[in-house]
Amino acid sequence: MDTRTGHVTTPDGTRLAYRDHAPPAPGPHSPLLLLHGLAGHMGEWDDVLPLLLADGHRVITYDARGHGASTRHPPDMTRTSAVRDATTVIEELSLPTPVTLLGQSLGGHTALLTAAAHPPLVDSLILIEAGPAGPNPDLPTRIATWLDSWPTPFTSFSSAAAFLGHEAWARGLEEREDGRHPRFDRDTMLAAIDELAARAYWPQWDRINCPTLVVRGSRGTMREAEMEEMRTRRPTQTATETIEDAGHDVHLDQPHRLHEAVRAFLKPLDA
Repeated sequence: MDTRTGHVTTPDGTRLAYRDHAPPAPGPHSPLLLLHGLAGHMGEWDDVLPLLLADGHRVITYDARGHGASTRHPPDMTRTSAVRDATTVIEELSLPTPVTLLGQSLGGHTALLTAAAHPPLVDSLILIEAGPAGPNPDLPTRIATWLDSWPTPFTSFSSAAAFLGHEAWARGLEEREDGRHPRFDRDTMLAAIDELAARAYWPQWDRINCPTLVVRGSRGTMREAEMEEMRTRRPTQTATETIEDAGHDVHLDQPHRLHEAVRAFLKPLDA
């Protein structure tokens, strides 16, 4: 696998760490830009990545602002800044447009808003456990309680993986002398979801004009009713898929089943 790594700098000075993966045999596909969720990192896609590359896709991953190897204390954590980050990656890497955006959770929400705000840049959209429903006023409390429950620093990789539920989450931690620490700050994570607590984004969903696949885990947090309303409001452009035996982290729980759904969705579009 041929992988190029580096950073791009956004208009507000935030540095975003990225990986640009070239497939062994390129196909007639638009590039895939993958966006991870809250408190995550681009390494979360490592199980799905080789499957997408084997299909001939060029795949770009990056750490969202405030996460991973990107700027830890960015000046802005609004939804607008997240959209600007996605477009900056597309532009700075000179990706052939339009691209396919694939995002999970908060990254899926960013993908949704990017497709709504910049239609010429987006060929198709894949949302995993992400949609426009809201407001969600108890979200900050739930996220704060979750983050505060982390017994940091974790004493070992195995203890972190056991607590967080997946080795991919443990791989995102920073190893120090006293143990493994998150590579983000609690208050920054809460700032990232402020707007989701206060409003819904159905008008943005209604503006999207590209083919979209909405994926939820059978044990995830996305309500089936939200997914059905998304399909009802854009019936000719929206496909839906529920992945069995998967929670909110569908890409970690069932990477092969997710890949099958993505490949089936993209195949007729590529043709």
